[in-house]
Amino acid sequence: MLCIVQRLYNDEAGFVISAELVLVLTIAVLAMIVGLSEVAVAVNTELNDVSNAIGALNQTYAYTGFWSGSHGKTKSYILGSEFDDAFDDCDLNTSCDIVCGAEGMKSEGGW
Repeated sequence: MLCIVQRLYNDEAGFVISAELVLVLTIAVLAMIVGLSEVAVAVNTELNDVSNAIGALNQTYAYTGFWSGSHGKTKSYILGSEFDDAFDDCDLNTSCDIVCGAEGMKSEGGW
């Protein structure tokens, strides 16, 4: 029994494999961090594109009124209405371009 304990104590065969495993796992974790940060930037950019598309929708609407009557008497009528969508700051949101990379670089939306 003492001989087996002595042999296990002196055995260093698994040490190299453990060191390699630690090195490989460290590189894998660093690669995952870089990959996930790129995924976060890509998701942020796509969500910004969606918000730009929604902001670019033309929400102007109008409908005409009508009048119905006979012999100079009014039966019913509805007045028309109109709303013009004004351009505002939220229509072209480019605030997340800062996340996309180096200073002065713009995404596909341009300047």
